[in-house]
Amino acid sequence: MGGRRHGATWGGRGATWGGRRLRALGALLAVSVSVGGSIATAGVAGAATTTYDPAADPYSMNAVTGLTGAEAWWSAGYTGAGVDVAVIDTGVSPVAGLATTGKIVYGPDLSFDSQAANLQYLDTNGHGTFMAGLIAGKDSALGSSPNAYANAPASAYRGIAPDARIVSVKVGAADGAVDVSQVIAAIDWVVEHRYDNGMNIRVINLSFGTNSAQDSTLDPLSYAAEQAWRKGIVVVAAGGNTGFQNQAASAPALADPAYNRTVFAIGSTETNGTATFGDDSVPSFSPWPKKSSTRTVDVVAPGTHLQGLRVPNSYLDANHSSARLGDRYFRGSGTSQSAAIVSGAAALILQKHPTATPDQVKKLLMSTGYLISANRLAIGGGELQLSKALTTPLPSVAASTQTWPAATGTGSLEQARGTDHLTADGVTLTGEKDIFNQPFNAAAMATATALGATWSGGTWNGSTWSGSSWSGSTWSGSTWSGSSWSGSSWS
Repeated sequence: MGGRRHGATWGGRGATWGGRRLRALGALLAVSVSVGGSIATAGVAGAATTTYDPAADPYSMNAVTGLTGAEAWWSAGYTGAGVDVAVIDTGVSPVAGLATTGKIVYGPDLSFDSQAANLQYLDTNGHGTFMAGLIAGKDSALGSSPNAYANAPASAYRGIAPDARIVSVKVGAADGAVDVSQVIAAIDWVVEHRYDNGMNIRVINLSFGTNSAQDSTLDPLSYAAEQAWRKGIVVVAAGGNTGFQNQAASAPALADPAYNRTVFAIGSTETNGTATFGDDSVPSFSPWPKKSSTRTVDVVAPGTHLQGLRVPNSYLDANHSSARLGDRYFRGSGTSQSAAIVSGAAALILQKHPTATPDQVKKLLMSTGYLISANRLAIGGGELQLSKALTTPLPSVAASTQTWPAATGTGSLEQARGTDHLTADGVTLTGEKDIFNQPFNAAAMATATALGATWSGGTWNGSTWSGSSWSGSTWSGSTWSGSSWSGSSWS
């Protein structure tokens, strides 16, 4: 499908790729690369570095795991082992830091790249691998000792939960192109297959969002995310970067699905290059409402200039070479990164408290956050403070504490797309239909989602999207054929 789709990509915070402003999934990914003069902090901005020393970088993952308190969890024996985190994104490539045996399980490739055998499952964009590394990256030389993680040199790459496993469900193509219907299908797949073949998917990372203007209780994407939560999965969603969200005058402050009050909505902090919380602030791109009656982020976490894993020759790598850090790493900013940090934190908690509900995980992190500002609209429960969460009892959360209506999912798929749409051969995908031109009946889909019955083998909403069985650690079988999807069928 090369060259036939654009307009719905993984971007944010004003990044301009290829001379045009691209946003993700109708503004889908909440991420930007830190390039050129876009970073004010001395010693961080500038051209690509041919050599890179994490020990000298105040925004390295070594610095982030220390600041957030993840290292205290490792020392206590909690590294995310036994917890699977589903990364619904642009795929994950097994680069160094994600190359240990069994680190990645590949779910279905629901992206347009799935039609090219050499691109299937792999991250041709660069975003998904970046997120996976923040969540559960681990250099192979570290072995499997929790103490080794905490005492490792700064040069060793470690995500927040280095022993968690990544389940990659690819929806975004090389240029980031993706439709809301693909993401809903991916969330449904994760829920319905979360325990297949020994998997234990307890967290979904959604580092993206649209600028949907319809109410979160009606929105189909919001509904799919809420149903995953209600079935026991901690759904961590990027709050969105204000650059795209403000483009729709009637849109809420947070992106869809983060604007759903049930799921875990994440904003960003700027650490200002220090190892303490006291001088941390909220960067201008992190979203927050102007009135207290509007949905706010639940917590904030580091999200500026972070050291992530690089995918050589990926879309981001090729178009933003100045963000490279040596040969292995890439620097990026956004609520995407912050969401990934919190997804790793959730994996740590779920290893220690395997029966914890999503509401308990959320309340624990909200109740132990560091209040870097008096403006709760901007920080919610405060900045992620895992060291305090380690010693705080798991809170009890009664179902009756919810004061907002449950989602119905009976709204519009078209409105869920927000302002950006896929195009192919000059034809734009609009209306109540998925990428296969199948009618999308929101009410019927909501009923099937609640029952956990949207997928039948590799069929979703009447079309064959992917294989129907597992083979080892890869979803295999017949994929959609090139003739099953064509831009002309949208018209």
